[in-house]
Amino acid sequence: MDYIIKLAFVLLIFIYSWFFQIQNQEWDLLRSMLKDANNMAVHDASQELNEAARAQGLLIIDPAEAYATFRQSLQINLGLDGGLSPLAGSRLQTQVRIVKFDIVDESTGVNFPFLYEDSAHGIAKYIQGPSVIAVIETKHPVLVTRAKVQEAIIVPAVQEYKLNE
Repeated sequence: MDYIIKLAFVLLIFIYSWFFQIQNQEWDLLRSMLKDANNMAVHDASQELNEAARAQGLLIIDPAEAYATFRQSLQINLGLDGGLSPLAGSRLQTQVRIVKFDIVDESTGVNFPFLYEDSAHGIAKYIQGPSVIAVIETKHPVLVTRAKVQEAIIVPAVQEYKLNE
């Protein structure tokens, strides 16, 4: 009887470890997927230039168009609906939130290169030209319930124009 109890205990530890490993792999996969989608979305958003300012030699990103393009790119690349909730068949299980969307360009009056810092999201980068900065997040996938609540998956991205001088 003692042997069966020990075997059952070892089996429970093995199964718990197995689910924990699967959960960590899912976290890695989702973070990679979010990072790729965020990189593509900030790239797409940075293409929304104000053409009138561009004709005068200034690179100014249209904020409304850039944000709309950013959201649309996230929807397409992550399989999300208009509210950024996952559609059927999406790898994501929970809604994606846009935590930060910031544009630094020639209309803000900064001189490039410019040190952009956001300690709340762990961003510190010298940007060489007009840029779009975004941070998105989603909940951590949970397969194994623990006393400690898992932190959300938070992914920053920066897309910048490098000016030739």
